[in-house]
Amino acid sequence: MGKVDFDRWLAGTALAVALAVTTPMAFAAPDSQKDIEAAVPVPPPADLKPITPADLEPAKPAAQAAEPAAAVQKSVEPKAAETKPAEAQPVAAVTDPVTDKIRELLTAKSERSFMKRGDKAAAEAFYAARKYAPLWVTSTGASDRGKAAVAYLMGIEADGLEPDDYPIPALKDAKDADALADAEIKLTASVIAYARHAQTGRVNFTRVSGDIYYQQDVPEPADVLAKLADATDVAAALDSFEPQHPQYKALKAQLAKVRGKSEAAAPVRIGPGPTLKFGKTAMQDPRVPQLRERLGLAAKDGDTTYDKQLAEAVTKFQKANGLKPDGYLGSGTIAALNGPKREKTADIIIANMERWRWMPRDLGRTHVMLNIPDFSLRVVRDGSVYWQTKVVVGKPGTPTPILTAAMQYITVNPTWNVPPSIVYGEYLPALQQDPTVLERMGLKLTQNADGSVHIAQPPGDRNALGRIRFNFPNKFLVYQHDTPEKHLFARYPRAYSHGCMRVEDPVKYAEVILSLVLPKDGYTQERIRRMYGPSEVDIRFPSTLPVHITYQTAFVDDHGQLVLRDDVYGRDARMIAILKGDERKVADVGMDRPQPSYSRPSVTLPPGVAGSYSSGGGGGGNFFEMLFGGGPRYSPPAAVGRSSRQARGTPRTLSW
Repeated sequence: MGKVDFDRWLAGTALAVALAVTTPMAFAAPDSQKDIEAAVPVPPPADLKPITPADLEPAKPAAQAAEPAAAVQKSVEPKAAETKPAEAQPVAAVTDPVTDKIRELLTAKSERSFMKRGDKAAAEAFYAARKYAPLWVTSTGASDRGKAAVAYLMGIEADGLEPDDYPIPALKDAKDADALADAEIKLTASVIAYARHAQTGRVNFTRVSGDIYYQQDVPEPADVLAKLADATDVAAALDSFEPQHPQYKALKAQLAKVRGKSEAAAPVRIGPGPTLKFGKTAMQDPRVPQLRERLGLAAKDGDTTYDKQLAEAVTKFQKANGLKPDGYLGSGTIAALNGPKREKTADIIIANMERWRWMPRDLGRTHVMLNIPDFSLRVVRDGSVYWQTKVVVGKPGTPTPILTAAMQYITVNPTWNVPPSIVYGEYLPALQQDPTVLERMGLKLTQNADGSVHIAQPPGDRNALGRIRFNFPNKFLVYQHDTPEKHLFARYPRAYSHGCMRVEDPVKYAEVILSLVLPKDGYTQERIRRMYGPSEVDIRFPSTLPVHITYQTAFVDDHGQLVLRDDVYGRDARMIAILKGDERKVADVGMDRPQPSYSRPSVTLPPGVAGSYSSGGGGGGNFFEMLFGGGPRYSPPAAVGRSSRQARGTPRTLSW
């Protein structure tokens, strides 16, 4: 009993002390409060949360107890206890060794991976914008993007390019940061070089000849890298820099076929000899067996007769090759039968694929395509041949240039202003031998006050340009035109001009062109012929028409067959020599070439030469006006189809 009473006394004392602490105003005087607190021993605070009714509930099953900690915290903590969370401490940036090495390489003067100085500067700017993060590698090796780029570059032989020109780093062997960064930079340099060559040519056109010119869109290195960084298909993005023209892709397919088999034996060649004809009198010739073999006809033992079957086979060949289909075996047909006598077919195809890279990627929905070695002209609309005809092109000594220009107008009844090269190289020497030669040719000579001369031929049937000229201003001052020498179109090859292009059926050509550029104006061949007269008439286009003068010695015809033509100007031979020689190292660097001289020196005319005199020092007008426009002339300011005589007094202006 004594122990129980003592325990009760202790409990009561503890309760009294607790009540005194929690409710001092009710149980103790203010003066004795400190004494009471000092006398009662109090343990250090345990920093426990206040007990709530939820703490007295039975424990929940484990599945129910897994509530989000944030929800439990919000439910048990009184609002007054909420505190502002401490601000997050900044996390120290993790240094990427590969990124650091890329930065070091791109900023180092010793970096020599890039082909051109501007490539390195552009690459450095590109990587700096992305904080030098790699494009082709990760910290452990090649990325998927890098693997795709390497795989594509390893297969560019299909486009006639050499993988060795675009070094591929050994990404599989790159394990540490130095090797990975070095591989990143080398692959970037190769990709930039490839994109430029694919879009503008492995060989700069100025290295092949001075009579080639294209206004090219050279890809910027930064744009190349940005395109590849955003691409979901790296191979497709790289391939987009190659020409997408159907003819280029057809040549690419033919290159694969040629490489897939050994070079075929050269076809049997037909030797020179008299022209063979089929007629009442059978012609015998020892070349007949070779001719039959060349045309795929069964041979007849000992038979040398040029018979009907053979003549029909020759006619078929002539039709397919743009020759006069008369069935005669003449020198032109023999030249076409023998075909190119030069490099391997694969080299010829590669040279032509390279020339396609020089050309504009957009040829125009409607355009003119003239192929010099094929002596043909085609009007193309929506990817299909709309109309075609034969042409005569420049002689090897005065070749037709390769270019792209824009046809702006057609001139009916053109005046031929003889180019200075012909005046001083041919006509003036002829005058020394025969003072009447110009008069007999219908040419007019004018001597200027400075002693130079200007020779022109007025409009007419005898005019060297015929009745129609097709004008597309260009730096070489060439154009397409009619000709009074119609007999040349029956020959093969047809390289006889001074560089301009003579069209076999110019009136039909004019009708076709005008029906496309001025479809509502009703220009027919009859209407165009009614415009023939003594004065020039310009028919101007509301929009220009692209004209592409090309040099396709290898192309795929409408039947899907590879066609080869003679290298009439040696452009293939020069291209192949560059690609296979030491010049290849600098082949993509342009070179300066002398431009044609249009100066007109003072001359002394021989006695007896008749000519008018001009007080002007330059023959009147600028050189383009002199060459194309007939000197100071007049034409309507707005109306199309009126002669200059009808608009007398209105100055003629030329739009170039």
